[in-house]
Amino acid sequence: MAPLKSLEQDHPHIDSSFQSFCASLGILSVEDFLLNDHYEFAAIAERQPNSERIKQGIREIFSIIDGQRQPLLNGMELLDDALRNKLVLSTGCDGIDLLLEGGLREGQLTELVGPSSSGKTQVCLQAASNVAKKQMGHRVIYIDTSNSFSPQRIACFVDLAEGRRLQNVMNNIFCRSVFDIFTMFRVLHQLESNMRSQRGPQMVRLIIVDSISSLITPILGGSGSHGHALMVSAGYLLKKLAHEHNLAVLVTNHTVGGEGGVPKPALGETWKSIPHVRLLLSRDRENNGNNVSIVKHSSVASGTTANFVISGR
Repeated sequence: MAPLKSLEQDHPHIDSSFQSFCASLGILSVEDFLLNDHYEFAAIAERQPNSERIKQGIREIFSIIDGQRQPLLNGMELLDDALRNKLVLSTGCDGIDLLLEGGLREGQLTELVGPSSSGKTQVCLQAASNVAKKQMGHRVIYIDTSNSFSPQRIACFVDLAEGRRLQNVMNNIFCRSVFDIFTMFRVLHQLESNMRSQRGPQMVRLIIVDSISSLITPILGGSGSHGHALMVSAGYLLKKLAHEHNLAVLVTNHTVGGEGGVPKPALGETWKSIPHVRLLLSRDRENNGNNVSIVKHSSVASGTTANFVISGR
């Protein structure tokens, strides 16, 4: 979803007057609108001289939100979509690639869940390096939410004997530090706009968000539903980019204490339906490696496990 100003051309009721009213309440985008109390917003609008015009603008925003819901598809349409231009991108971690039948599938959102030190960021860095070093020069967008991106680790995943190869890999990875959900929305909207004109080999093939839970957890507090609406919008936008541009999305999610002390994914029940694939990572300290198991996958049974080792250690 987008800044209100960008909607004016296609939605006449979201005009400069409506935008000024919204701005007076700190609302500059559809995401800001979702985060506000709609009843209070409507009550304030009712007291304005142009209240009817403002209410028409509110209805248009709700229609935009409703329009983001995916249409119903029949089985053949889903099968065609699954088979059409959906390549698999190797993560560079043999155990994970074997478990995922080749790696990260384009058109899908894959989630890595695990506690601290389970290898989530290392898998992201290795996947970024592996995709970026392909001969076609595939580009990677790395959204770093906790200062975890390490160019030194990227270098460890590349054959340092080939200086030019390292340069090519680094040139194909674009890192952006993002520390709040609204900045991520702006980055993704700009990326979406840029990708509409993309052609040829220099195309984005992988988007990484490490970690998505660091951005979303702070907005989930309280009894309101606005934080959950923003969370679903973020998931939808990432899946939309994956689907429409045939790229893979990889996100990480930390764990928190659950019932009986059993760790559970931080983003809860609403989020768990969003990823196409969910993997649970853990550290195997006894063998100085890592474990990965399938929590959710369309063609691999849940509970299927594998071991992997992060290269470059």
